[in-house]
Amino acid sequence: MAGVVLLSWLAPDSGIDVIPYSQFEKLLADGKIGHVTVTPDALRGVLREALPSGHTSFVTQRVPSDLAAALSTRGVEFSGAPNESGFSRLLSWVLPPLLFVGIWLLASRFMGGGAGGGLGGMMGVGRSKAKLVAETEIKVTFDDVAGVDEAKEELREIVDFLRKPQEFERLGAHIPRGILLVGPPGTGKTLLARAMAGQAGVPFFATNGAEFVEMFVGVGAARVRDLFEQARKLAPCIIFIDELDALGRARGAGPMSGGHDEKEQTLNQLLAEMDGFDRSVAVVILAATNRPEVLDPALLRAGRFDRQVLVDRPDKKGRIDILKIHLKRLTLAPDVSLADIAAQTPGFTGADLANLANEAAVLATRRGAAAIGNADFSAAVERVIAGLEKRSRVLIPRERRIVAYHEMGHALVALALPGADPVTKVSIIPRGIAALGYTIQRPAEDRFLIGRQELEDRMTILLGGRAAELLVNGDASTGATDDLVKATDIARGMVLRFGMDTALGPVAWDTDAGQFLGEQGGFWRPRRYSEETARVIDETVRALLLAAQDRALAILRDNRTQLDTGAADLLAHESLEGKDIPRPKPVIRAAG
Repeated sequence: MAGVVLLSWLAPDSGIDVIPYSQFEKLLADGKIGHVTVTPDALRGVLREALPSGHTSFVTQRVPSDLAAALSTRGVEFSGAPNESGFSRLLSWVLPPLLFVGIWLLASRFMGGGAGGGLGGMMGVGRSKAKLVAETEIKVTFDDVAGVDEAKEELREIVDFLRKPQEFERLGAHIPRGILLVGPPGTGKTLLARAMAGQAGVPFFATNGAEFVEMFVGVGAARVRDLFEQARKLAPCIIFIDELDALGRARGAGPMSGGHDEKEQTLNQLLAEMDGFDRSVAVVILAATNRPEVLDPALLRAGRFDRQVLVDRPDKKGRIDILKIHLKRLTLAPDVSLADIAAQTPGFTGADLANLANEAAVLATRRGAAAIGNADFSAAVERVIAGLEKRSRVLIPRERRIVAYHEMGHALVALALPGADPVTKVSIIPRGIAALGYTIQRPAEDRFLIGRQELEDRMTILLGGRAAELLVNGDASTGATDDLVKATDIARGMVLRFGMDTALGPVAWDTDAGQFLGEQGGFWRPRRYSEETARVIDETVRALLLAAQDRALAILRDNRTQLDTGAADLLAHESLEGKDIPRPKPVIRAAG
């Protein structure tokens, strides 16, 4: 019967009914059949009258006549079924694999991204996803990069190698194989890479470490091979791998990693390609990461990434240079001073300054100004540091009073301690996600070294808000949570990393993250001090925090009048500039 159904389904005339053989004999006896075509296994024909379905064509499977007669006499409805042919058996075996292969080719076409599909799309899975940017398309040069002068000088030399390799080859020098840009997020590592390509005037392959790793084993290694093959054909050129830590994480760094891990195979292929480079081929591999401590040591050895270039946060002069680039397209008021803006933004990266310039422009536009003024930049700094104002977040009077005393406690302790960063603004306007108030201190200069006394002062200032709550209300609130976390981090750093406790001695009990390289076991390394030492560490950290809180309480007790006056002013005006905050009595420290 299945063969008859298949035959009717393949027939060009879709109006064919498959009927039992017994029904055919009855129709024949009633004289309702007009024409029949006889085959060895089946009968096809046309009826004089339409069947209930409305069709006049039919097909039925033949049944031997003697068996048909015996069944008819007993009133049994019967029909025939064909023997399974070799073609049917072959189709049942071949059709499922063909269907599977068709689905796989279709999926491979989408994964490979190839327009041709078929095997071309299937092989496209292993093609590199790096974006090739022609030298004529790169409009960025070193003139568009500021605040990282030392890094630019390092890369200028590489540009000279690419432009005039013969000048260096005459003395036997060869082009550096790889340059690793290291620095915090937003400092301009990717911009430097594009500027280097634009300055050199060579093709630029841009990719990301995460684009090499897929769920299929071997795909990442194939993409690495394909990338380097394309680069060799277009030499001289630059390969830029952003977020190298996604690809180059140290092998064996975790307890679940193994030699057959897909990421490790991809890294092994990258190491092999960098080793197998012909030094006469002018291809420079440029990579960027903000986590150099997790990179495999084999990547960092001489011969692969020959140079590591630090792209750090800019100093004050660098911030001024960066602001010049971002502000040259803006309409500025005469009162705007780049030096003042740079002084307000210590620790800002290039990306932060670009965001600051845009925020100032938005604020000036919102108030309908003809130009961006100094007040707009000050407000933009507050917005970037503390977050968006939440004036719709209405606090009950008791909570507003607690917040006012808390913030005034921070401000008065900071103003009383000699050498502390000056307080420029105090506010009880909620900002950001959780901040119910804020106190802004702006350092007068960039600092790169911090002594024990300054760290203790910072803890005292952080706990000044909690101390004010304890002094006024006799209890502390949850508003000091973030202050406690930051103060505890400072105290633990003093004890565990900086060796600033006399009892524990000049010992680094907790290694820096940079010591991760080369260690067996990675982040699962055991603690390297005893339980007794751990107890002493905990007690020392607690003692440092209690001493900082006691110092803050003592300062505020001596300046209770200023604390009450400042909190009242905050409740009345919501924000106070630094010059409007009551002056506390300065802390006198013993000489030496």
